[in-house]
Amino acid sequence: MARRRRRRGGRGETGTVIGLVLAVVAIFAILGVGGWLWFGAERPTKRDPESLCPADGHLAGITVILIDSSDPLPEIGRREVKTLLTDIATGAAVNERIDLRVMTPEDGGSRVLFSRCNPGDGSDLDEWTANPTLAHKRWITAFERPLAEALGTGLAPHTGEVSPIMSAIQAIAVDSFTGRAVADLPKSLVIVSDMVENTPLYSQFRGDLRYDTFKASPAYRQYRTDLGGAGVTLFYIERAASKLKSVDHVGFWQQWIDDNRGRLERAHKLQGAG
Repeated sequence: MARRRRRRGGRGETGTVIGLVLAVVAIFAILGVGGWLWFGAERPTKRDPESLCPADGHLAGITVILIDSSDPLPEIGRREVKTLLTDIATGAAVNERIDLRVMTPEDGGSRVLFSRCNPGDGSDLDEWTANPTLAHKRWITAFERPLAEALGTGLAPHTGEVSPIMSAIQAIAVDSFTGRAVADLPKSLVIVSDMVENTPLYSQFRGDLRYDTFKASPAYRQYRTDLGGAGVTLFYIERAASKLKSVDHVGFWQQWIDDNRGRLERAHKLQGAG
């Protein structure tokens, strides 16, 4: 009887097959990880190079800061409010627009010193799918540093003979809180001022803070506006020579804000007296 010949190379062929299978599995694993990194990567928001706001115009909200420096701020109050305003601006939501304005008594309006969206400081980005370090550097360069410079300018004294606070707020309401594009956005107005309205149409220097007196003046219709449901924060500067009681004074402004479709959310008296 002829002997059966043993098949040689069986183990070798098996090893080759296993090796090929492992190689294929490894390739698919690499492709899977690469695909996850690619499709899971956070796509950077396209932004306007000047305003840093989304190119598609979709904002997360609007915060307008109005500084009334028609009279000097006490040094301690200036330092305090600079910290408070910095916290508000840097703590804004990503893609929320921050406008910093200084009141211009000569024309009853305000001048824009800073208007940019918060692009995010990178703290919410994933290190695997984004570059939080680069985002933080850009945030400092394009947002935080220019904001600090604008605050320094805005808090410097710009004396004026009148203090048209209502007129300045009215212009802000028209420029920033009006229209279909912003109708559903969260809106905030932050005011740094002694809140002493002083114009030819109505002046609080006379000491009469009764709202009925104001309603009987020409200023009531002249400065009537629509704050669009904006939340209002007052950083109140107390004047050493003022005869107005701060509680009654803030109460007047709460009525005015309510009457013009706003909400007084906070009234904070700054330290020191100018």
